[in-house]
Amino acid sequence: MTTNARRRGSLAKAEGRQALGFATPALAGLAVFTVVPVVLSIVMSFFDWPTFGEKTFIGIDNYIRLFTSSPDFWPALRNTAVFTILYVPLNVALSLVLAMALGPRIRGRGALRVLFFVPVVTPMVANVLVWKMLLQPQGLFNGVSETWFGTTLPNFLADPQWAMIMVVVMSVWQGVGYNMLIFSAALEQLPESVMEAARIDGASGLRMQLSVVIPMISPAIFFATIMTMITALQVFVQPQLLTGGGPGNATQPLVQFIYNQGFKFQELGLAAAGAWILFALIIVITALQFGAQKKWVHYEH
Repeated sequence: MTTNARRRGSLAKAEGRQALGFATPALAGLAVFTVVPVVLSIVMSFFDWPTFGEKTFIGIDNYIRLFTSSPDFWPALRNTAVFTILYVPLNVALSLVLAMALGPRIRGRGALRVLFFVPVVTPMVANVLVWKMLLQPQGLFNGVSETWFGTTLPNFLADPQWAMIMVVVMSVWQGVGYNMLIFSAALEQLPESVMEAARIDGASGLRMQLSVVIPMISPAIFFATIMTMITALQVFVQPQLLTGGGPGNATQPLVQFIYNQGFKFQELGLAAAGAWILFALIIVITALQFGAQKKWVHYEH
């Protein structure tokens, strides 16, 4: 081995040690806050694991209990499904409409984009508290209805028929600005040559949007749908603060059910099992979406 080769080898080893030194804090954080909790949650799901007291291995009994004898698991799963089915299409569709409406010809569209994006960056707690005050029987909505129309609105947050709808409406209002910016960025990247060719061929108005614009931004729509779906399946703060999961368990989603089992009823093993069921649900739905994208998402090659 020549002197230069030895020097290059020594330099590579020194650089490797330096790189490892710089990466160690991040790796340690990943291990402590991600890897260890994930492994521990898997272990916990197979134990009767109270917060205090003896831990007992029970195999898959936690999973069986959730599906067969837990009174709140299936309602929580149903509520999560209802929220997702309502929230995702409304969020994506409204975001797309707003992005198309705030086109280059709209004066002040930058200010309008900021206005729609403000709820996204506003703390969720503040958003929920404002909506809670608006929806109360003594709130603004009921006050305006009684003053202008002489009609008393239902108590939205205490009515099982209205509570979930209000959670969805508030969530759409809070999250629509994020997808709007994604779609706006995708629309601004459309090649003008393709748009001009479509106009020459006679495409305009709704036909232009459906046949040209939407297929060309379908990757952005796919990304927004995936991320919005995952967010919807993990919904927690909105129902927790707006309705507390009520009335009864009408708006309690799966994440709130997991939270209650772990921190309210001190059954950490059952909560861990519920969390892994949610994880499996998200993985399956995401995989199905990736499988279905071949039929409607068009990538440039």
